[in-house]
Formats: sequence, C-alpha cells, structure tokens
Amino acid sequence: MTTLAAPPPGGPAGPVAASITFAWRSLLKIKHVPEQLGDVIGIPVLFTLLFTYLFGGAVSGSTHQYLQYLLPGTLALAVVFVTVYSGVTLNRDLTTGTFDRYRSMPIWRPAPVVGALIGDLGRYLLAAGLVVGLGFAMGYRAHGGAPGVLAAVALVTLFASALSWTWTTLGLVLRTPTAVMNLGFVVLFPLTFVSNVFVAPRTMPAWLRDVADANPISHLVTTARALMNGTATSHQVLGVIATSAAITIVFAPLTTVLYQRRQ
Repeated sequence: MTTLAAPPPGGPAGPVAASITFAWRSLLKIKHVPEQLGDVIGIPVLFTLLFTYLFGGAVSGSTHQYLQYLLPGTLALAVVFVTVYSGVTLNRDLTTGTFDRYRSMPIWRPAPVVGALIGDLGRYLLAAGLVVGLGFAMGYRAHGGAPGVLAAVALVTLFASALSWTWTTLGLVLRTPTAVMNLGFVVLFPLTFVSNVFVAPRTMPAWLRDVADANPISHLVTTARALMNGTATSHQVLGVIATSAAITIVFAPLTTVLYQRRQ
C-alpha cells in the first residue's frame, strides 16, 4: 500500500516577497477605500490651478508665463505633501492593532513598513501625473520633451520616497494619526513655501533668501525645472540623489529600530 507524503510546508517569506505582498495590500486598501485618494487628487489639482490663476498675473504679468515657472514647483510640492500619509497610515495600523498580527507571522520584520512605502509609489506617481497632465492642458510646454518630463517625475518620486522615511519615523513616535498629519503639515508648509516653488529667491530679503537657497526643496525644484527645460546638469541631478540618499540613510535605520522595539 502506497502512502502519499504531504508536501513540505512553505518556508517563511523572504524580504522581497514579503515586501511586495504588503505593497499589494497597500494598493488594495485604496481600491476598497477610494476616499483615501481624495487628497492625492485634490492637492495637485488645487495647487496647480489656484496658484497659477491667483498669482500668475501679479508675479509674471500673465498666467501662461507664470505656469512655465510654476509647474515644476507644484510637481514637487504636490508629491512632497502626499508623503505625509506614509506616516499617518503606519500610525493608524499601529493604533488599530493591525501590526500586532504581524508579530506571529514568519516574515521579514520590516516588510510591513517597506511594503507600505513601495505601495505609496502609486500615490506619488498619480499626484505627479495629475500635475503634469493638468499643466499641459493649461498650456505648459516642456522644452526638454518627454524624456525631460519623465526624468523630472522620476527624480521627484525618488526624493519623495526618501522623505517618506521621516514620516514613518514620526508615525512610530507620535500617538495618533492626527498628530502625525498635523506635525507633518507644520513642517512642510514653511519648508515648501520658503523655497523657489512660487517665486525666485532673489526677490526675498537677504536672510530669507539664504534660507531658501539652502532649502533641499529649492534644489529639487531647480533640478526639475532644468530637466523639463532640457538644461539640467549631472551635478544638479547627482545633488538631489545624494540628498535623497542621505535622508534615507538617516531615517530608514531609525524607523527600523523603532519598529523593532514596537514588536
């Protein structure tokens, strides 16, 4: 009599497989709760339309001319603001007990955090696509062509992915999702407005101009403008990549350590 052997049980999921699974979970949450995309859609549309038609005539004499200056700035602005939700979502999962379930699962420990950040790339690309699409519909013209636009979107997305690690760190430190969101916007508003997103820093007082010139958002926007205009240099691009790497090197390990302690 032949005995059929049961197949061996599957081993624990590796880091890549586990992270991809949690990234898919992040996307499924959007599918089942599409209201989560309200801000992802609203911020790019509102900022692009509002600032173009509200300030365009006063700053540049015409909305069309101002749009040529503004659009790369609102591209960075919209995507950077969306990064706050990485920390908000992580904190919400912690406070609702979702992450307690992961403690008993045979997975790579940081996979829920890493996977969620991978899934958030979809939010960033959606926000960037809305800004670019709306800008072209309003009359924006990129002299760098499609390669320049795609390169600018890729660079902004890279910077946003690095910046999201700062919010996951806050998400593990603060007590409520509301606290994470409030503190995130308190930090982001001066960081993005005291930059070259809306006006050239040379029009600012000397002390404020120095702050704007040193602001990493200004360097990101300058490089995005240059890429979309076809005038970017490797020095500019490498500078933004280096800044993104530095943010990740500082906050990714910090997030991992804090998350491990919560386990």
